[in-house]
Amino acid sequence: MSTENNLETLYENSIKILSDLIAFKTISGEDNNSLINYCDKILKNLGADSFKTYDQEKKRVNLFATIKAKKPNGKNPIILSGHTDVVPVSKSWSTDPFKATIKDDKLYGRGSCDMKGFIACTLAYAPIYSKSNLNRDIHFSYTFDEETACQGAPILIKELKKRKIKNGICIVGEPTNMKIIDGHKGCYEYTTHFEGLAGHGSAPEKGVNAVEYAAKFINKLLEIREILKKKTPKNSVFNPPYTTLQIGGISGGIARNVIADKCRVDWELRPVIKEDGVFVNSEIDKFVNEELLPQMKKIHPNSTIRKEIIGEIIGFDREEKSEACELISSITGDNSREVVSFGTEAGLFQEIGISTVVCGPGSIEQAHKVDEYIKLNELKKCLNLLEGIKKQSSSN
Repeated sequence: MSTENNLETLYENSIKILSDLIAFKTISGEDNNSLINYCDKILKNLGADSFKTYDQEKKRVNLFATIKAKKPNGKNPIILSGHTDVVPVSKSWSTDPFKATIKDDKLYGRGSCDMKGFIACTLAYAPIYSKSNLNRDIHFSYTFDEETACQGAPILIKELKKRKIKNGICIVGEPTNMKIIDGHKGCYEYTTHFEGLAGHGSAPEKGVNAVEYAAKFINKLLEIREILKKKTPKNSVFNPPYTTLQIGGISGGIARNVIADKCRVDWELRPVIKEDGVFVNSEIDKFVNEELLPQMKKIHPNSTIRKEIIGEIIGFDREEKSEACELISSITGDNSREVVSFGTEAGLFQEIGISTVVCGPGSIEQAHKVDEYIKLNELKKCLNLLEGIKKQSSSN
């Protein structure tokens, strides 16, 4: 890899690295060790220190690497953060989703936009940081399973706190077309499991139909959803301005003539404020424990309703003064601030006192789509930002 401080060379390297990253099939929930080892090797060859944190099975891994300052002057470190997982693909792709394809100044491939493009740029630019007289540390943070309720980042954050890495600036490189994002809602994901009593469809009163009770549960969620609209906080900056609640799926039963003894409901809410999350859970838990479950147990004492927490990711709160936003603005000249409806890992870094901003190459409109792509010019914009960070983080 060339370390020549030349945008065109860096750009070519970023395309090569992005192509390599796309080839790793790091679908959420699956092993990402090979990709992490690839990134770790690049950074270690440049003299970076690194550590890894794992899930319980050591199948999925986070990487945190540091190119240390040569002339530290007390400046806060900068964290360049991205997630390594991608969403699944369908058979509708016109190209191989795990083979980078360039056409009409766009690079196609799963994860090209969300968000391996940013990771590729940070790795392409890392040699420049390693040769510079940095006056602050530059950290590289690559996590697993952001797409499934940010399962990897909390494990990393816990380790950062242990190592007293609790200040600085974090740039979460999700696709924003390099715009500054300084806020988003939280994202709470749940699966509620119902277990009743099977029986013959001709005698429904002798069984406990899990699907029917799941339907009552969904109706209650929809009632709560309407209440949330009336609880819209004043001066909310979001669109829609209230906490949203959505039913993602329901599955249960084995045949038309069999009373369904099992059912599951997948649902989520995106709270504008934490209090809304507390309200929803309190209301639905009360309904389950005081109405639904007693009705089921009256027929079959062993009936159960169990809520599985997939993830409860806190929101990213807009701050009046943000060191992270000011850094980006000073480089790009863009002083605008926006909020988004999608969730990121930003709130997790913010929660431990790290000034955080979401800003990265590509458009969220391409994320998760068939034939996902990133415009090549977005990679150049990202490299320019990383160049600006170098200039503000180096001593002559």
